[in-house]
Order: sequence, then C-alpha cells, then structure tokens
Amino acid sequence: MEKIDICELIKKGGIFYDVEGSTPEEVYKNVCNVVDLPEDLSGETLLKELVNREQLMSTAVGNGVAIPHPRPLLLTKPESQRIILCFSKKGLDMNAPDERLVTSLFILLTSSRQDHLEILSTLADLFQKVEVRRALEQQFPEKKLFAEIEKFQNK
Repeated sequence: MEKIDICELIKKGGIFYDVEGSTPEEVYKNVCNVVDLPEDLSGETLLKELVNREQLMSTAVGNGVAIPHPRPLLLTKPESQRIILCFSKKGLDMNAPDERLVTSLFILLTSSRQDHLEILSTLADLFQKVEVRRALEQQFPEKKLFAEIEKFQNK
C-alpha cells in the first residue's frame, strides 16, 4: 500500500452497528456471519482465527477500542485488505489496559506484515485524537465518522 487510507479500508470491510454479544467470541461470530469477505476467506476461518488470537492476549487498546486481528495473514492480495468496524451493543469486558468496556472493534485483515504495522500505527495516531474517540464513543453514522477520521489521518 502506498498510503494507508483508513476510510477506504473501512468502506471495504463495512461498519456494523449494535452488534449483539456479551463476549468477544459472540460479537465476532455475529459479524463473521454477515460480513462481505474476499472469496478466498470464509467467515468460519476468520472467526476461528479471531478467537484464537484473543485467547493469546487481549486486543483491547483502551478508550473503548479493540483491534482484533488474526495472527496468521489470511489475505494474499493487498487489494483485499480491509478493516471491519463493529460497534458492540452492550460493550465488552476485554481486559483493556484502562479497564473500560470495549464498544468499538476494528477487525484488521491484511496481506503483509508491513501493511499490518502501518495500519496499526495509523489507527494508534487516530485514537489519540479526542474528536475521533468521541465519534467512536457516540457511534457516529458512517458519513460523519469518516469526516472525523479524514481530518486527522496521514497528518
């Protein structure tokens, strides 16, 4: 990827509001059942890998945010990369460093370690912005959410 565009990655993956589930596994299952994935990746495989990764160590980063991602790279083509953004209906206890419930989950699907790290870095920068955190906490509609992200990404 030349320049990471978080909004484009989220548009590919989709935004899911009010996802039911009282555990990360339940939320992942509900999302994996409806998300549009590349043809070479099944929802079952994604679910299994997300659960495996979460069992190793929590993907919660604080401020109500988690960045779940499968440990093995599940995609082979850079153009298939995406971020699936889901908002948990109830909030999840994911052992976050700040002990807050997680309501925003950015599920990363990447095809290379370099892109994976670059996306993580870009997201970490975005999560430092109060406006972006507020947009996530309030679960802004897609257009409004993208407007907030676009103000700060790649700056």
